[in-house]
Amino acid sequence: MAPQVGDVFTHDITYTQENVNLYAQISGDTNPLHIDDEAGKASMFGRCIIHGHYSASVFTKIFGTLLYPDGQIYMKQHTTFLKPMFVGTPYQAVITVREIFPEKNRVLFETKVIDKATGAETITGEALLMNKKHYVW
Repeated sequence: MAPQVGDVFTHDITYTQENVNLYAQISGDTNPLHIDDEAGKASMFGRCIIHGHYSASVFTKIFGTLLYPDGQIYMKQHTTFLKPMFVGTPYQAVITVREIFPEKNRVLFETKVIDKATGAETITGEALLMNKKHYVW
């Protein structure tokens, strides 16, 4: 069944320091603010924060494995980071179908990450995806 404007998909996620450390190693972004407890404590955040692009990678997980993954082609992601994110904190990614382009088999999704405890948005943005198997109206 093809997505419809207004459809919403949610996914809960909690990041671990082990995964943050792996992302630092893979990406090469070894900024102490992400991986060194003392640097995190001395920062304006009072503790280490998760890399922005690692925190936003939840969207890749959703589109690549959970939501219409067969045939999915990621075309664009616009991301705004609103608040720092921390390991061990429960978050929820919220994906909403914003606009449909049937002639091109594309969907524009609104993408958000929300802190489950406070309800605060930590990431907002949009993603454009093409899928000739599932985006057929």
